[in-house]
Amino acid sequence: MRLNRRAGRRPASMVLAVVATAALAASATAGAQAAPPSSEATALYLVQTVSDPVATYSGGVSGYAATRPAAGERVDAHSSASQRWRDRLRGEHDAALRGARVDTRRKSYDYGVTFNGFSARLTAAEAARLRADGGVLRVWKSEQLTADTITTRDFLGLTGTGGVWNKQFAGDAHAGEGVIVGIIDSGIWVENPSFAALPTPRPDQRTINKKWKGTCDVGVEQPVSCNNKVIGARYFHDDANVNEAEFLSPRDYNGHGSHTASTTAGNFGVPASINGGSVGTVSGVAPAARIAAYKVLWHNPAAGNSSGGTADIVAAIDAAVADGVDVINYSISGSRQYVVDPAEIAFLNAAAAGVFVAASAGNSGDQLGAGSVAHNSPWLTTVAASTHDRGNTKTLTLGDGSTYTGVGVGPAVGPATLIDSTVAGLAGADQALVNLCYIGTLDPAKVAGKIVLCDRGGNARVDKSKAVADAGGIGMIQANTSSAQSLNADFHSVPSVHLDATAGAAVTAYAATANPTAAISAVSADPVRAPVMAGFSSYGPALAGNGDLLKPDITGPGVDVIAAVAPPNNGGNNFNSLSGTSMSSPHIAGLAALLKSKNPKWSPMWIKSALMTTATTKDNTGQPIQWSQGDATPLNYGSGHVVPGSAFDPGLVYDSTPEQWLQYACGIGQLQLITEESFCQSVGSIDPSDLNYPSIAVGDLPGVQTVTRRVTNISKNSSVYAAQVTAPAGFKVTVSPKTMTVPPGATKSFKVTVTRTTATAGTWAFGSLSWSDLRGHKVTSPIAVRYAALAAPVEATGSGTSGSVALPVRTGYAGTLTTAVSGLTAAEVSGLAFDGPSSTFTPVVSGSTKKVTVTVPAGTALARFSTFDADVPMGTDVDLHVFPAGMTTGEVATSDGGTAQESVTLGAGSYDVYVHLFASSGALTVPGHAWVVPSAAAGNLTATPATQPASVNGAATVTATWSGLTAGVRYLGVLTFGDGTSAVGRSVLAITG
Repeated sequence: MRLNRRAGRRPASMVLAVVATAALAASATAGAQAAPPSSEATALYLVQTVSDPVATYSGGVSGYAATRPAAGERVDAHSSASQRWRDRLRGEHDAALRGARVDTRRKSYDYGVTFNGFSARLTAAEAARLRADGGVLRVWKSEQLTADTITTRDFLGLTGTGGVWNKQFAGDAHAGEGVIVGIIDSGIWVENPSFAALPTPRPDQRTINKKWKGTCDVGVEQPVSCNNKVIGARYFHDDANVNEAEFLSPRDYNGHGSHTASTTAGNFGVPASINGGSVGTVSGVAPAARIAAYKVLWHNPAAGNSSGGTADIVAAIDAAVADGVDVINYSISGSRQYVVDPAEIAFLNAAAAGVFVAASAGNSGDQLGAGSVAHNSPWLTTVAASTHDRGNTKTLTLGDGSTYTGVGVGPAVGPATLIDSTVAGLAGADQALVNLCYIGTLDPAKVAGKIVLCDRGGNARVDKSKAVADAGGIGMIQANTSSAQSLNADFHSVPSVHLDATAGAAVTAYAATANPTAAISAVSADPVRAPVMAGFSSYGPALAGNGDLLKPDITGPGVDVIAAVAPPNNGGNNFNSLSGTSMSSPHIAGLAALLKSKNPKWSPMWIKSALMTTATTKDNTGQPIQWSQGDATPLNYGSGHVVPGSAFDPGLVYDSTPEQWLQYACGIGQLQLITEESFCQSVGSIDPSDLNYPSIAVGDLPGVQTVTRRVTNISKNSSVYAAQVTAPAGFKVTVSPKTMTVPPGATKSFKVTVTRTTATAGTWAFGSLSWSDLRGHKVTSPIAVRYAALAAPVEATGSGTSGSVALPVRTGYAGTLTTAVSGLTAAEVSGLAFDGPSSTFTPVVSGSTKKVTVTVPAGTALARFSTFDADVPMGTDVDLHVFPAGMTTGEVATSDGGTAQESVTLGAGSYDVYVHLFASSGALTVPGHAWVVPSAAAGNLTATPATQPASVNGAATVTATWSGLTAGVRYLGVLTFGDGTSAVGRSVLAITG
């Protein structure tokens, strides 16, 4: 996805309008849905206009007082100044609509607190007219996003006489008092005892009354009732597909929202049972905090998940901030490449307004691998998922005497006959679904009384055991198909065990022998080694910023977490065990609520820093945290696993401001995509590695680089801090100064210089920097660096049948820099005719999905397949999915942003590129562009100078010049940089003739 930049007017007073985060205003107003003036198809769009929202308006417009909160304070979206500014913004929105000849009653939401703009159902022509308005910054089509504890309270050190609840709050009854957490999710099942009313009177009631300005919208279907625990509930559905089973109210159907809400702030000591069996008592992390639920995700029965549109999501963010929440949990998917989509922009202004935001890192680790982490914005806290120490070990014993250890819950079963699901299907059933034990595919005549072996993947894990139970089976073995996949102790319909891929392969081989039998043991409750990174947990490096900001930020429990759910989608259960970064994020949100309760003046960045700099990289055995490939790294867990007790007294914090976040976004070249070019010139930019962040990352270190950090002493005592460095392998690290005396409230700066010694280019290495004093503080930052013999733009663009572009580069060695060219090569264009869009993708050619086969010979300089926004009507959303040619499994690349601007780069081989039309106003033809650029020059591109001197951390410039191109044709080429012996880097050159 690449957002198009546009020129436009902006008042001189505007400082943060570009980040006017897309959330709902003081009370996001839903306008009347007047019909469009013609029969032309419409879609829901978000429109951002030029002025600052309430959260960041700092004055400058005559007659309108500033509404931006002072440092350490919360925005008051209901003050007279805020209301007057909101009225002005509404007028701005209405003027834009009238200028585009659109009835103002067609507005769906009017945003103004964290995002200045509105949403409306528009035709493509109307959206184009709005985009051309000088008072409009950006127009987005609303995009669909999906939802990405018993002993966790003990594992985190919250319980016991020395635990956080007792030590910081004199008990669980006060842990989180005075704090409101906003849960933006699938709603809430308010009758669950985790959300029962708190005892009265409440010592924090006056504090809550002062800050809470929200409402309890009970809804139409299955209305909810709020109390002094769930003090607010709202629902947003203007861009939702509300199926018949769902509730048109804040009531949760899916269960995801209830689970995240109760994990964050559910009541203490609630007895829980699953499938009729007691599993102990559950507690939220901040049991005395209040909850406000914002339903934006709606259950999708076909996919088994829940999803919601960005127009509704930004409305919920705006509403939550205006309502007065202190913390937001956002366990919803997000971009892996951009920090400037509407939700991320809304969260920027939410953080600027004093609200801490925890977001899930994503569940694509075992699918997409490196670079799969989402939510790469520095203003929110991105959370990975790892295990906790609840005992869940089970043993599988086969008839040949071999044994395998896996995980599970519940009783034993067997010995009994073992059957592989691959030979247990009903006649005529889809074999691929049979292999995965889909419900309704297994033959009772073959399965009854047996233990069934099922492959992981496709359907939900618990649906596999239900399929076995429905067919009369008495047990299930679930086998991973990849070494990266996690092991999960779910609550199944029959006694079950979950095995890794190695054990699964062995059991599969045994199941093919004569008369196989198996026995599954009962679960062992003995504590296990933890944390271990979950296989599904998405990890870095962060694509946004090319690894110069470390993401995820931290990890917390996210595997087999027991918490409240909604009975309709959970077999009638009030509680269930779920896994995902959706489950780890609310643990961090709950801890943020505890820190905010204890320290009401702490800013979101102080809380984030306190959590990150006190985290640990060791497990409960004192050894390094593990993942599927051995010792985990900061790319997996960021700063490490959270240690709540230490975060209450971090000593020093790393702070940053909204202005610095803007400079960061300009520094990575993304803010320019949604504003006019002059904005970044006015606000400035920084090297992304220099953002004052609690971690240090350099994704393309050219031999040596110095970064600057600032720390603030938030304790009551002056301390002398000394630096302790563990240098990444192959690097030397120096810190200046080595010691600092930091008085209370004071801020001191230091520099960290990282020098490559023996590190291999392109390989990440990890270390740490700790500042320690004699008062027991240890403030630790991970260091993640990747040596680059050459740091150059990943891609440069140009236009015209002839022209040139200068590329700035830095060299990481002494010697010679050479530059050779490949291409330029014209695109091969396929006109892909679609009947219409579909929100569901499968790798099958249909009216919404087309296939292009691309063959890439060995030695090719570059191969790419792309689609472009400029080729299709505004509001079109296209996704690309790449599989090995002839296969529909083993997806090798994906590009699935929120527009039609998508691209995948391919290595040698043959591929089927599926082009999926996710959203459009109807049937249309999408041009698909394929390039296979040979290593040789085509004669239409030169690079000068071809040779020039190079030095360590030396600056150089290479100018690419092209000529003789055909107007309107898109070309690709490659500049390959060398050291005189071998290639050390490259830049892709994209030219439109």
